[in-house]
Amino acid sequence: MNKYEKALINTATKLDTIIGNNSKYTRLAVSIVENKDDDSARKLCSGLSEISKSANKTIIRIASTVKDNLIDYFGYNRLYEICEEKTNSEIKDDKSLIELQLELDSLVGLENVKQKVRDLISYQRVQGMRRKVDLNSQKSTFHMAFTGNPGTGKTTVARILGRMYKQLGLLSKGHFTEVSRTDLIAGYQGQTALKVKNVVEKARGGVLFIDEAYSLTENDHTDSYGRECLTELTKALEDYREDLIVIV
Repeated sequence: MNKYEKALINTATKLDTIIGNNSKYTRLAVSIVENKDDDSARKLCSGLSEISKSANKTIIRIASTVKDNLIDYFGYNRLYEICEEKTNSEIKDDKSLIELQLELDSLVGLENVKQKVRDLISYQRVQGMRRKVDLNSQKSTFHMAFTGNPGTGKTTVARILGRMYKQLGLLSKGHFTEVSRTDLIAGYQGQTALKVKNVVEKARGGVLFIDEAYSLTENDHTDSYGRECLTELTKALEDYREDLIVIV
């Protein structure tokens, strides 16, 4: 049993202990690990979604850890496939820039973040107006780094920002692709670059969100796979800067 399997079962057991629901989530986790059962993964995802509505912060925190372990085990893309979520390209989003701004403003707290996003949008609108009348405009990168504790809204803000940039005409699609180390790094030397290229190609026209990006190079001296991933990502940041936003 590898570390991802152990972590998933251990945190599921911890969640069961606090909730007191007769090892329900532990059994699902064990079924996922031992039987490779996709239906158990769907049931676990559904249960964690319901728990997120709980008022108990401790339970929510542990459930969030179980979800993170589940993502580490499957990878984002595979887990989304299992849970039968629609891909971003299938979701029709016709919200206006004002509606998206209201959606951002409805988030609790994050006042500094909201102001920064307003500044970014205003700046890009001005640059767009300048280009339309053949005035000089600044060409700046759109790539960003979000920092903060789990559950502080980094993913939600990234999703909204991508849709805003689509409305401004800065992205051709505005879709959102979320990945982790598992989705970017392969198990054999030389395969990581191809894996990264495939992810980047899928994300072009929208936002590529790399969750827990620090894990890409867990050890700077020995993690050659992580360095290969960063080399390919750095190239993509420059090559596709006109129609891709990477947020780490």
